[in-house]
Amino acid sequence: MSAHEQTIIYGVDEVESVAERLKELLSTCKVMTFTGTLGAGKTTLIRALLRQCGVQGDITSPTFTYMNLYEDAYGNNFYHFDLYRITSVDMFVNAGFDEYLYQPASWALVEWPEVIAPLLTHDVCHVYLDYYDELEKRMLRVVCNTTKKA
Repeated sequence: MSAHEQTIIYGVDEVESVAERLKELLSTCKVMTFTGTLGAGKTTLIRALLRQCGVQGDITSPTFTYMNLYEDAYGNNFYHFDLYRITSVDMFVNAGFDEYLYQPASWALVEWPEVIAPLLTHDVCHVYLDYYDELEKRMLRVVCNTTKKA
């Protein structure tokens, strides 16, 4: 495993460029988690990332459905999870959601991932969002644990 960490401070007008940087990480990870308080910008950042990946149409938060599936023009799948209401790993697994992690030609983007941490064993980038200064800017910290390709 190789670990890689970076910190980015950005304003609301820079979300697209931050999403572009996150998109580059998808070449080495299959799962990207998003952790932060309510309103920190997790869904906004995921929406921008999906747009960077070529997803068309409405991109909404899966708060009440737990997961939304998006597809790009090349047939790649993006599973957007909101696990705020999932209370255990067993609940996640019993719903069959674990089967969407680490699929070929797909990526899982997971809000509120703490509950499934034991399932995220490799090829994962953790994105931590926080307020930086009085709601104007955000601080984003990215920690990636990925396996090196031979």
